[in-house]
Amino acid sequence: MAVNKLRQLDSNSAGVTIPKDDLRLDGLIDENGEIDGEQHAHIRREGPGKWTVEVVEDL
Repeated sequence: MAVNKLRQLDSNSAGVTIPKDDLRLDGLIDENGEIDGEQHAHIRREGPGKWTVEVVEDL
């Protein structure tokens, strides 16, 4: 199981990195390792210490 560090982004939010290899598998980054276009994700709190992240295809 991979463990990723929780990071302070600003005074109102924190973040967790997603490995580029995983993003590449889902076609979210290009051949240069950059985010391919504009991507959005929905983050849902499922319960104490548990969240889901889901790519939003159509806004």
